[in-house]
Amino acid sequence: MIPSELLVSAYSRGWFPMAVDTGEIRWYSPDPRGILPLEGFHVPSRLARVIRAGTFQIEVDRAFDTVIRACAKTDRHDGDPGTWIDRAIIESFVELHRLGFAHSVETWQDGRLVGGLYGVALGGVFFGESMFHRRTNASKVALAALVEHLRARGFRLLDIQWVTPHLEQFGAVEISRPAYLELLAEAIALEVAF
Repeated sequence: MIPSELLVSAYSRGWFPMAVDTGEIRWYSPDPRGILPLEGFHVPSRLARVIRAGTFQIEVDRAFDTVIRACAKTDRHDGDPGTWIDRAIIESFVELHRLGFAHSVETWQDGRLVGGLYGVALGGVFFGESMFHRRTNASKVALAALVEHLRARGFRLLDIQWVTPHLEQFGAVEISRPAYLELLAEAIALEVAF
């Protein structure tokens, strides 16, 4: 397990952990860095209809353990099956959740968890870690709910680590590491609560 103090310190400096196939934990601070600008978040029209229809119920921190374990079972992508979330990562983030730093946003349907995401909140920054879905659009609805939640509470930065084609549709952009660290320093100093 990664000590919570180390995780909080690393995130506050722009680093995050990932397990690799050998079973070790490696630390990353990519350049360029992916962010989702909260003010520029784009909800595609089809997804907006799903949200308006109320197909999913949104919960926060109702089933954090289940969310991170579901994310661990999700393949990264077709060319790179497997996961970067191993037992040590799960145990570490469950402890961060217990301490109030890690959070989940979940989509429920008919009393069943069907999608969600989790990440770490420090100051006015949310560090998105992973998403999963068991129903079409479930993780996208969770992401839209997260952005609404962060905006309402005065967060300034949504870190997504890397930009993917999936996240580009929501307005994800890449910024240089120095620009990211500047945004991080400003946002992490804010006194806001998740």
